[in-house]
Amino acid sequence: MTSLLRRLVQSLTCPNPMLVLAVLCLALMPFVVSAQQGTAHPFNVLQVSLVGAITPASEDLLNAALATAESDNMQAVLLVLDTPGGLVTSMRGMVSAMLNAHVPVLVWVGPSGARATSAGVFLVAASHVAAMSPQSTIGAASPVGMGGADIGKTMQTKVKNELQSYVRGLAASRGRNAQWYEKAVDQAVSLTAQEAAISNVVDVIADSPEEFLQQLATRGIPFRGRIHMFSSQDVVFKAHDPGFRYSILSWLLNPQVAYLLLLVGIAGLFLEFVTPGVLLPGVFGGLSLLLALYALSILPTSTTGILLILFAVVLFVLEIFITSFGLLGLAALTSLFIGSLLLIRPTPGIDAIPLATVLITVSGLAVILGCCVVLITKAQRGRKAFGAQALVGETVRVTKWEDASGKIFVRGEMWRAISADKSTFSPGDMVLVTSADGLTLTVSAIPRNEESLAKFE
Repeated sequence: MTSLLRRLVQSLTCPNPMLVLAVLCLALMPFVVSAQQGTAHPFNVLQVSLVGAITPASEDLLNAALATAESDNMQAVLLVLDTPGGLVTSMRGMVSAMLNAHVPVLVWVGPSGARATSAGVFLVAASHVAAMSPQSTIGAASPVGMGGADIGKTMQTKVKNELQSYVRGLAASRGRNAQWYEKAVDQAVSLTAQEAAISNVVDVIADSPEEFLQQLATRGIPFRGRIHMFSSQDVVFKAHDPGFRYSILSWLLNPQVAYLLLLVGIAGLFLEFVTPGVLLPGVFGGLSLLLALYALSILPTSTTGILLILFAVVLFVLEIFITSFGLLGLAALTSLFIGSLLLIRPTPGIDAIPLATVLITVSGLAVILGCCVVLITKAQRGRKAFGAQALVGETVRVTKWEDASGKIFVRGEMWRAISADKSTFSPGDMVLVTSADGLTLTVSAIPRNEESLAKFE
């Protein structure tokens, strides 16, 4: 430093102004470097993993992550994406959140083998910077109906045109290949990661989020008309905790879980109906049924499948009260099986209920409900009367009789009796109890073919 000052003093007498300027720069450089080092700050990135179908739970996850990034002063949000697609309404909500985010949203399709298809294409198009890992794919964004089938020609044209303009606008606003994104919706084309990078569909190919941010450190992140630069050494990743709400929603929106909750709910309410007063099956069944109805209102559900399952329940109830020799039960099982197969229809990102799950569930539920029906039927048919009704059919002795009424002695108790046909009896006569009304029994004379047996007894 002393030598630099000496040279500066010597340069003051030098007629060359360029030499004076160079000496000043050399003298002030240590101070500039130290000031830059003192003001360095970390570049915080909130990492969010989205694996699986795009549903309302995914939308809630992204909204919560963006809110956390804003409150914690994060510099960017990194969305690690691996999705086969999902619901258009949820995708639109997520795209809107990305477009209006207060921090740049980066999307990395990874790890290797991941995909961003169907609704996932729109998330990539809306991202501020998009990257893919090697051996990942993107594309196949043609819309389908709620049941996974092709929609009508007129409606298909309307939906496709609307989605094409939507994705074209997203890609163009980020400076990407808008024509390819439009073709992904119109013709369901797909690309590998290398092809996507060459075609300007994505910006970067990176093996990991760390490598992704290292590449961005040299090129910057475009956000709100500016290029935000940072050092790769300052990048700090923070994993976003989805929380209990996301875990519950993603669990409920699993088609197999929704199907099982539906059957458990129906079984619980069925048991409460045939055995009123138990309470536990009714409460548990009602809760399960409400949760199932919430999930089925979001999932691509077939109305025919739900009606067939409910019809099976009706047939099980009728089996209790009608003697059909098992025909109603067999029809109920058939209706339950077909309804289960039709309940969830496959769409991009949401698979139908596997046949193995349907067979195991229907068989188990059939055994449980079948046992309940048999036990309840036996209990109802073999139910014994209590109180005065239990005396009907008894042969008893008259203790006192006047005109058409009197007293009879039955099972150690004295009962008031009346004659069914206004007959008159004498004390000691044997009579037959034909009916009971409160504390009064109706009696009649014993038929002749039974009279000798009654007297013998």
